[in-house]
Amino acid sequence: MNPFLLLIGILAALSASAAAGMRIALPLLLIGLLQDDLWSTVPILDWLHPQVVVGVLTSWSLFEMFASKRQLGQRVNQLVQLGFSPIVGAVMAVTAMKLTSLEFEPVWIIGIVGGLLAFVLKLVQVGWFFRLQGLPLWVILLEDLLCIFLVFFALNAPQQGGLIAMLLLWLSVRSSGAWYRWYRGKNRREDPPLPPLKKGG
Repeated sequence: MNPFLLLIGILAALSASAAAGMRIALPLLLIGLLQDDLWSTVPILDWLHPQVVVGVLTSWSLFEMFASKRQLGQRVNQLVQLGFSPIVGAVMAVTAMKLTSLEFEPVWIIGIVGGLLAFVLKLVQVGWFFRLQGLPLWVILLEDLLCIFLVFFALNAPQQGGLIAMLLLWLSVRSSGAWYRWYRGKNRREDPPLPPLKKGG
């Protein structure tokens, strides 16, 4: 196997799974619509009728995009996306690897890596959501755009998409330390002070 082609396939998988760290339904919808054979190469979705898949993913994508503009919708979105991000990340990574026509075995390794990447990205977003009590509108719009671009890059420019995915992972790991320290400090402030020790005698 050509190492350069393998690297391209891995970068494509990282780009696709990073999109699942932004949104859940939107990347699945896009990766199907951008192919001639729709979702025939997408694990799990290839078992379902394309019309059913289009209807479900379109409805879910619209909910993700519009409900996230309000705080209650953001809360629901963040929790649902956190639960499904590892599954969708794995599916997107495996699909992107298949589309490169590489015979990589075992493919489940790519699925695990993609699922973990999507989960880490989403976990950090959830942490910031609860710290800020809601994400600003410009952050939500940026996530939508990043999700779309990462899917396009996974199919057409995997080098750039993979580099963006790794940059996002680096930023997530760095920023996670900030909100973790905030969380620990908040808990310490909320702890009641210990009663003074009584002097014996």
